[in-house]
Amino acid sequence: QVQLVESGGRLVQAGGSLRLSCAGSGGVFLTYAMGWFRQAPGKEREFVAAISWGSTTTRYADSVKGRFTISRDNAKNSVYLQMNSLKPEDTAVYYCAATRGSTSTVVAGSGMDYWGKGTLVTVSS
Repeated sequence: QVQLVESGGRLVQAGGSLRLSCAGSGGVFLTYAMGWFRQAPGKEREFVAAISWGSTTTRYADSVKGRFTISRDNAKNSVYLQMNSLKPEDTAVYYCAATRGSTSTVVAGSGMDYWGKGTLVTVSS
């Protein structure tokens, strides 16, 4: 069974940086596009970043463009989200997800095949 496990979430001050990791099992990373999503308290889950299986394509939500970077290491079955210049509005539970589709599928958010359970990021002002 495919499992995705996020880690790295914690309390950080505004302006700080954080790196999230997502470890996968079951060969998911070899051919799947991966993405990060987040859900803030009282809000719907939203797309954050996407990366193709070969890392040739990355896409970002406008709210994080220029601050966040998604990357992956297929040899380690891992995907990462480097978050810089963090803002209080970045506070959310961050989820890792995988799809057999493309990065466009990730951006749409409706065709993901597997989800992690999330890791909490809290940005204090």
